Amino acid sequence: MITSLLAIEGVAQLGAAVGAGLAAIGAGIGIGKIGGSAMDAMARQPEVISKLMTNMIIAAALIEGVALFAAVIAFMCL
Repeated sequence: MITSLLAIEGVAQLGAAVGAGLAAIGAGIGIGKIGGSAMDAMARQPEVISKLMTNMIIAAALIEGVALFAAVIAFMCL
């Protein structure tokens, strides 16, 4: 009985770790795509750099917020 409870707790910890890892990977991919697209747009139209930077920073902050929220929820599941 005790070994099955320890196994269940171990699976829960593994699930939380995988969930937090996937959230971090997703945030990294999202911010990478934002940065790459912004660099392409800046190369095409240099006159809109300030507007693009503002929008890029806001989008990156929103992605980081979602990733942090996902990591917190994953660790609360323990």
